[in-house]
Amino acid sequence: MTVAKKSTKARTGGTVKKMAAGDAPLVDSRFLDRDESWMKFNRRVLEEAEDPENPLLERVKFLAITASNLDEFLEIRVAGTLQRIEDGYSMPSLPDEGGLTPQERLDRLSERIVDFVHAQYRCWNDLLLPALKKERIRVLRWEDLSEAARNHALQFYANEVDPLLTPVTIDPSHPFPRVLNKALCLGLLLRHRRRQPGARAAASVLGVVTVPRSLPRLISLPGEEGSIDFIMLHELIEAQVEKMFRGYEVLARAAFRVTRNSNLYLQEEESRSILESVRTELHNRRKGDAVRLEIESSAPEEIAERLRINFELDPWQVFHTDGPVNLSRLMNLYSESKRPNLKFAPFASKEFRLSPKSTDIFDELRKRDVMLHHPFDSYSAVEGFIEAAAMDPNVISMKQTLYRTSKDSPIFRALIEAAQSKDVTVVVELMARFDEDSNIRWARELEDAGVGVYHGIYGYKTHCKLALLVRRDPDGVVRRYAHLGTGNYNPITARFYTDISLLTCRVELTSAMQKVFNYLTADTESASYDPLLVAPITLADKLVGLIEREAEHAKAGRPAAIIAKMNGLIDRRTIEALYAASQAGVEIDLIVRGMCTLRPGVKGLSEKIRVRSIVGRFLEHSRIFQFHNGGEDEVYCGSADWMPRNLVERCEVVFPVTQADLKKRLMDEILKTYLDDNTKARLLHPDGEYRRAPKSGTPFTAQDYLMGLAAEASEEKAPVRKLAGD
Repeated sequence: MTVAKKSTKARTGGTVKKMAAGDAPLVDSRFLDRDESWMKFNRRVLEEAEDPENPLLERVKFLAITASNLDEFLEIRVAGTLQRIEDGYSMPSLPDEGGLTPQERLDRLSERIVDFVHAQYRCWNDLLLPALKKERIRVLRWEDLSEAARNHALQFYANEVDPLLTPVTIDPSHPFPRVLNKALCLGLLLRHRRRQPGARAAASVLGVVTVPRSLPRLISLPGEEGSIDFIMLHELIEAQVEKMFRGYEVLARAAFRVTRNSNLYLQEEESRSILESVRTELHNRRKGDAVRLEIESSAPEEIAERLRINFELDPWQVFHTDGPVNLSRLMNLYSESKRPNLKFAPFASKEFRLSPKSTDIFDELRKRDVMLHHPFDSYSAVEGFIEAAAMDPNVISMKQTLYRTSKDSPIFRALIEAAQSKDVTVVVELMARFDEDSNIRWARELEDAGVGVYHGIYGYKTHCKLALLVRRDPDGVVRRYAHLGTGNYNPITARFYTDISLLTCRVELTSAMQKVFNYLTADTESASYDPLLVAPITLADKLVGLIEREAEHAKAGRPAAIIAKMNGLIDRRTIEALYAASQAGVEIDLIVRGMCTLRPGVKGLSEKIRVRSIVGRFLEHSRIFQFHNGGEDEVYCGSADWMPRNLVERCEVVFPVTQADLKKRLMDEILKTYLDDNTKARLLHPDGEYRRAPKSGTPFTAQDYLMGLAAEASEEKAPVRKLAGD
């Protein structure tokens, strides 16, 4: 694999210097590089694939996730950097951000990507394949198939595959086909058999066959008893190419895949509506400029070079893969291998139960707030809340935001049903990355059902997770009831994303939510959204204010501490506030799953800041923020990470949790549990590298502990009652 020229800068994104006591800062850059920080996050996911302590098929799944992650990183971040270079941007970043030009950043980043891809295929070839073979799960080549397996594969090919194939030979009459983003293809080197006696051999030509996306990438085969055998779809097609190109000699063949720029660029003044604009850009995205070519390492240089030139790529953008071209398709191996002993033990979420004297969920919420920690608490309670509202004749109106949902979501169906008898308003985010197409379809279906569909404030993604309904209660009082969350209204991802849900009818929260919906549908700003923190209006300033308040407590000798859990931390203003709080004496623990550009533990800068990342069975997705506040703790949850896109470029909502028992659960049962993890946690060091948390005492895994608590609670004998009553 060709590697881009090395940058003269340190590969860690800045060096940590040893300086005399009292000198500050002790680093040549105060911020880590965000893209390299993301690459290190994906490396932590790969470590889970390499870890023999994880069940074997779960390790395969982790490897597939790293490939999917890398695809998106190249489609968005690397594509964006290439675009800046192409547009002539050459100014270096600020010194405290590394001082690199876009080209220098790309050079350094390309080295990390190359190293990472090598590590992925080492994991597959050296660790997972031998372990799978030992467990009698085999991914076979065509030449390794038994007669029975080959006959089965040929029957599948004739019935399911051949009708979908369109072989193309590249010549003056047949230009190179438009290869869609991430579509797996076969490249063939062909020579025409027909020529006059004594004439020179015909020049070789290129042939292309696109592998059908509608078919599974792994084809199950009959095997010996107790064994599970597969062949990859492209291997099956490769074995039949002579039949497709009759009259040609097939000199060589290789699978390849092209990754394209998938950024969306909207032209507001030229669009009749944002929906039409997104639809147009989705079509363009499928044809964006190529940013990477993956091709089997067995491919002859002539095929690889012809493809590289056709897609206008530099040599470093060509990745010769020592194994399957698209590792993300190994997810099929996980799903198709029926070996529960090689997967995580099944986990049943704890079902929500109404209190004995409550008649329905609305009666319950008039007495207390309900907080759920998914997936340890079942997401069915959130679905049940929306479904109960849709069915209840006393509910007058419903309002909800939708960012990502699933194809068969009960929530989606409930909103359509509710529109038959109630006023229903939905704010659909069309530009939820890689879900735009499905969101357009949902928006159309909702409109056809009579739902009022809006698309939020132009230029800002609507990322907040809110549902608000108005109900005339049995006492004649009209009240608002609400759900506020940290995760998408998606029952599928709710099974493996950790998130927080709050169900409430507190007037201060529901009144503020009404103002947020007015903002989203009419672009009308309110004088105050308290007690909610709302982006892009109040959140950024109030967040910094909460951090600065802790610093003032510390300076005054009062208890001061911050514990914050999120997906990413790269907002410079927020990080500067955290640095200042650390210097004032505030103890700060940050649980950041992914990117973090804050540099912790640096003398004179961030000595009191500790950063950890937890990668495990469930994707850590909840955002929880605790401020000690001189002993009067305040705890917030919400949809926003501490990143510029969340604080100033999106519509977000962060909400306080004030009920005493719920605050205690967030602080003691959840945040403290994550801080105690010494097995899945990696600690960020001042040099920008992550290292496993020291295993002092008994090994402890936060997610396992929380699953145990949920299992214990589920063993209670109280019956589960429907949210809408019996």
